[in-house]
Amino acid sequence: MGDLAATVEVIADAPTWDARVALVRRVPEEFGLAHQQEVYAAIAERVYVPSLAPDFAYVHWRDEYELAPVEDAYAHATRLTDGFAATDVSALARTIETEPATLWVFRLLLGFTAQEFSAAAKIIADRDHLPTVGVARIKGMEAGSTCNGEIARCCAVVIDETMAQTLFPSPAGAVRSKIAKPDTVAGWESVRRYARDGVPLAVFLHQRHYGGAFRQLLDSTSTKRGDVIEDAVEALFRQHGIPFLRTGSQDQAEIERRFGLTVKPAPDFVLFDRAGTLRAVLECKGANDGGTARDKAARFRSLRAETARLGGVPLFAVLAGLGWKRTADALGPVVRETDGRVFTLPTLADMLTVQPCPTLIGLEPTAV
Repeated sequence: MGDLAATVEVIADAPTWDARVALVRRVPEEFGLAHQQEVYAAIAERVYVPSLAPDFAYVHWRDEYELAPVEDAYAHATRLTDGFAATDVSALARTIETEPATLWVFRLLLGFTAQEFSAAAKIIADRDHLPTVGVARIKGMEAGSTCNGEIARCCAVVIDETMAQTLFPSPAGAVRSKIAKPDTVAGWESVRRYARDGVPLAVFLHQRHYGGAFRQLLDSTSTKRGDVIEDAVEALFRQHGIPFLRTGSQDQAEIERRFGLTVKPAPDFVLFDRAGTLRAVLECKGANDGGTARDKAARFRSLRAETARLGGVPLFAVLAGLGWKRTADALGPVVRETDGRVFTLPTLADMLTVQPCPTLIGLEPTAV
């Protein structure tokens, strides 16, 4: 039987990922079946666990949350209101009609979502016989679409009366008005003070405390949160022109016809060359607890059997979540089934150095 500690160190110190794969493949030759679980667990602990990242460390980004557009709208709002000194209804309406994107700034000051602002605008529209302002209109204005004077006035009244707490009076008891936050607690006076002097870091952090860091972004991308790993892999392949098929939206029969893959469900990705020949199979798995990771590890056993049936096509794993720190019956088996082709979000780019990826780079037009 081989020396466990020495084997692990040699694998950890491998000069390339391909060399590491070759060393991992030798484990069954050097260790008896009774010891292999221990060996793979030790390899997983030493080589792969340090690069594991929890999925809560990442967010699924959307361009609408970039800072620059908000800065631009804010610059217009401060200029047209003289640093939020001119904030009566007429001045607000004039500002919004001149630069519709400033509505974004005023809405954020109120702490309203677009849906909430639209609901408030309907109250004003019904009362004052003004046009209603739907969510699509609000988003369009915040993106710079023009609006007429009556639409601007409806929005201005919402802003004015909400800030003055006349549209939604300050409640009694345990609930609070959204205006009762540091930048608007004294109405326009506190807005002007913050605009002039800046927001203290402690106040900024306090907002994160009750609002949750990235809470809005997490909520708005909740349906895509499970795709963070897959989207990162797809972006990498597109950036480097690697031909691939992300199988989630593909018909199982079509995948079987094109590539001979019969395992169900199909793996998350298949890589192929210019001739359409299957070159690699890749599976993404996130797990936040050890039990889940252990259950998901079994998937790689069936994928390994399928790739062996197809002539030894390389099998890759991309993992995320702290559940994979469970090495004996979770991460260790994945290392075994993939011959060490295990990657995480921090090491994802390293996958490009592992065969067959280097031979596939540039075969497709790269993403702009």
